[in-house]
Amino acid sequence: MAFDTKLLEIIACPVCKGKLRYDKDNQELISTAAKLAYPIRDDIPVLLENEARELSSDEVEQWNS
Repeated sequence: MAFDTKLLEIIACPVCKGKLRYDKDNQELISTAAKLAYPIRDDIPVLLENEARELSSDEVEQWNS
């Protein structure tokens, strides 16, 4: 079973309450507003700020383009 992208319609970034984007290659949910990437483990998003990694400026630019 893979991550259900329909969840993106109802979940939000816990930090900024903004939309999340799915990064299939890295199995992460991306919040460009908060500059964080939340991991997806066993098809379940881990929406905890202390589990997220910070996005670099280049990564944020890439997602915003």
